Amino acid sequence: MAAAQGRTSDGAGGTDSADGRTVPLVFRQAVDGLRGARLRPEIEVDPTRPPQRLAPHAYALEAAVVENDQDLADGRLVLLHDPAGHDAWQGTFRLVTLVRAELEPEMAADPLLPEVCWSWLTGALEARGLSYGEASGTVTRAGSYYFGGLSQRLPATQIEIRASWTPREGRDGVPDGGAHLAAWCDLLCQVAGLPPVAGPDAGVVSLPQRRDPR
Repeated sequence: MAAAQGRTSDGAGGTDSADGRTVPLVFRQAVDGLRGARLRPEIEVDPTRPPQRLAPHAYALEAAVVENDQDLADGRLVLLHDPAGHDAWQGTFRLVTLVRAELEPEMAADPLLPEVCWSWLTGALEARGLSYGEASGTVTRAGSYYFGGLSQRLPATQIEIRASWTPREGRDGVPDGGAHLAAWCDLLCQVAGLPPVAGPDAGVVSLPQRRDPR
């Protein structure tokens, strides 16, 4: 399993930001937890530029589930930190995510699909014993149909999960970033249709996934 890597909006782990702000120790420790997470071999993680205006400090990763050189699902995870706290967060840290995958077309007819996908996010966090609060988000499904020069392609159904939640901070004021990243990767793999690894979440059914090249 590979360790996660990434960058922060304050530089690559430095103590001072580009505008002169001191990067809080708790934020650097939370980022170190993310960078040190051990992930499934199917997960490929790359650094991505974090948002600049959502919080004073931010760290971002993008990831893809790859099997046989085919991307089955992809997503982005952003860690935000505001030392002054945020009323909507009910804390000083916030995790924001986007997860996307292509599904078999018949799955779009399942009226419970959005609720099931949302439960996978909360279930992934709870399966790893993580405490969190103020979870919110959307689940969107959309169908694509191809015509003209693309008419040889089969219809496709996409699922998209946008969500955010507040990770509970430890006694030192630092959330367990590595565990939250691992839980997020569990969600990513589940949406991709991969079987779960042995552990507390074993036996959970994953969505059928289109495996043909797009």
